Amino acid sequence: MLQLGVHLGVAVRAVAVGIVCLLPLAAGAHGDDLPPPAPPGVHALVERGDFTAAENRIATLLATEALSPEERRGLEFQRERMRRIRLDFGLDEAAARAAVRRQVPDLRDAEFDAWSSEGLLESMRIDGQTRYFNRSVSNMFRLHPAVAARRAPPVRPFRSGPYEQLHPHHREVVEAARASGATSVVPRRVRVTQSLTVKPDAVPAGETVRAWIPYPREIGGQQEGLRLVASAPSVHRIAPADTLQRTVYMEQPAVAGEPTHFSATYELTVHARRFDIDPARVERIDAAADPALAPHVAERAPHIVFSPAMRAFSDRVVGDETNPYRIAQKLFAAVDDIPWGGAREYSTIDNLGEHALHAGHADCGQVTLLLMTLLRMNGIPARWQSGWVYSEDAERHDTMHDWGWLYLAPYGWVPMDVTTGQLASEDDDLRWFYLGGLDAYRIAFNDDFGRAFVPAKTHFRSETVDSQRGEAEWSGGNLYFDQWDYAFDWQMLPAVE
Repeated sequence: MLQLGVHLGVAVRAVAVGIVCLLPLAAGAHGDDLPPPAPPGVHALVERGDFTAAENRIATLLATEALSPEERRGLEFQRERMRRIRLDFGLDEAAARAAVRRQVPDLRDAEFDAWSSEGLLESMRIDGQTRYFNRSVSNMFRLHPAVAARRAPPVRPFRSGPYEQLHPHHREVVEAARASGATSVVPRRVRVTQSLTVKPDAVPAGETVRAWIPYPREIGGQQEGLRLVASAPSVHRIAPADTLQRTVYMEQPAVAGEPTHFSATYELTVHARRFDIDPARVERIDAAADPALAPHVAERAPHIVFSPAMRAFSDRVVGDETNPYRIAQKLFAAVDDIPWGGAREYSTIDNLGEHALHAGHADCGQVTLLLMTLLRMNGIPARWQSGWVYSEDAERHDTMHDWGWLYLAPYGWVPMDVTTGQLASEDDDLRWFYLGGLDAYRIAFNDDFGRAFVPAKTHFRSETVDSQRGEAEWSGGNLYFDQWDYAFDWQMLPAVE
């Protein structure tokens, strides 16, 4: 793999407005990067929406010298979490009512009140005031057909990716796998430029902006032939290939009145995956006794917890089934039944898997963590993967996406994408394509969730679970999503010979 620039030791680059010095690369910084927990009393206040009381309690506790650094960070994160929740729930009642009325011009006040009281519009009481989630209106129209019928035409239909329905590419993959017996087929080569642009004056002039842009690693049979083409600025640091949330790290000083731009361009060959799984051959194993698999059947708080509600759901779905693949099918189908809905920022949600179980809708990361929890609870190893998906269809489509892998003996690790779920086909190979297969139009940046960057961030991450848009900070603190923009631009290259 070609890595331009300097990626080990210390790099120095002179620029017109000053000197940029990349910090020494931290070795082995692959630990957990999830925020520490807060004291139960503070946490309960935040969950109830008693933000003023929570802030007062946090301030009192932070004034206590006996706090450990971990306890102090836990309190500081709850303070930041409240700020982020306020940003996510940015609509008061008047603004939410106006947003609905833009699509339902003859909206009656009683209708809005009924939809709100029935919970169709996601809201939260914060310090005694009802605040509505910024995506509550679009979610309501997406999730509730009777309400959607009140929208005044013409209305824009909700869009989804081309591979979320049965597509000729799925048949191409299945037929290629059948003909060759291979599990990696129909490779596609792609060039990507991912960028992060900090808004003008978000950082004082002359201060160094630190940026991390997601970057893939080579995974045999899945994504190979990785080549970094360029970066801006040109001096950069690529995290080691064993970093489970890999990035390209760059620095440059902020200039007054100007945006601070970072980008990385690379090429990669992505293979579709297809495992021909015969349920009769699948073996039950004691994964907990295998050191390599044991972590993947364990709880990992806060997002993978074997709660009583989770156990009850699993028992109801699995019944007396004992075949691991059949168990996986049942759990996959049950989670697939949860409708997709736009989600709050992950850093504001305590337990993403549990949230997906109860919220009535969920996005890709939430249902993936729910399915991972249920599989692990049943002794089936499961792990995370996420990145970006795109398509070659005439109507360009790309978006962030999360999926996973499960371990089935004797096949080993096989992929799963429960968000896309079952496809409408009488052919089981197509119907269950995403339980044992992947399309060739996705790049994985992350092979786990909530893992530390290399080099590590100093301040709390904007996205504490995933890493798809990037991260940025300066000495004065983290730069949150409202302080910068991101872009993922891609171009399909000639077929690989």
